[in-house]
Amino acid sequence: MRLAVYTGASLGSDPLFPEAARAFATALARRGVGVVYGGGHVGLMGVVADAALAAGGEVVGVMPQSLVDDETAHPGLTELRIVGTMHERKAEMAALADGFVALPGGLGTLEEIFEAWTWLQLGVHAKPVGFLDVAGYWRPLLDAVASMSAAGLVHPEYRDAAVVAQDADELLARFAAWEAPPRRWSEPPAVGSGPVPTGTAHGGPAPGGTAAGRPAPGGSTPDEPAPSGSTPDGSATTRPATDGSATTRPAPRMVGDERADPFPR
Repeated sequence: MRLAVYTGASLGSDPLFPEAARAFATALARRGVGVVYGGGHVGLMGVVADAALAAGGEVVGVMPQSLVDDETAHPGLTELRIVGTMHERKAEMAALADGFVALPGGLGTLEEIFEAWTWLQLGVHAKPVGFLDVAGYWRPLLDAVASMSAAGLVHPEYRDAAVVAQDADELLARFAAWEAPPRRWSEPPAVGSGPVPTGTAHGGPAPGGTAAGRPAPGGSTPDEPAPSGSTPDGSATTRPATDGSATTRPAPRMVGDERADPFPR
């Protein structure tokens, strides 16, 4: 079991930030929970990696080649996966992780945790998303999200889907009891079966642990038909080619829900 941990490449101005990052990573390692992170040796990222490794934990880094070339990669990880782009990095981390948590960080941390939160809303995955609220660091942001919800632009079930915790024990306990909210859009129909219905569909992952028929990032919008060559269950379909012959196209790959309940206690 692994958590994707997003945090800063700087230490920040509050000594509580590295202290909390070190305690959090140590607690994960002692519970047998692996860390998936951006692969750096600097800032709070480096603190997390060093603490988890020192406690005997698994730490998997995912980093674009360009940052490896800049010599920011951690040299002592359990595994370092090198990818081509930042987009590939995020997709790889999401595929490897069973949940997502943001420790104090900057713009990159915000972008990563909000993408995971948005993917949960869209049904791309059904994995828990959380914030480690060290010294109230995330409170202004969470208050802003609450204001967005009050304005009718964030549904309450998605606002409340994010876990806010003060330490590893609280976060893992709440992750263990967490249930995915209903996905934002209903399941798309098979190609040629008519318009996509509106409304809210069932929650949770599809049988077999995958998010069947759910749009991947950059995929179809709710008013479009299912992706070409796929059915709502994610299988390949046969469709006529322009010359009248039949061609079979594989279904697009989506980030599935591979989370195993419960988290270790």
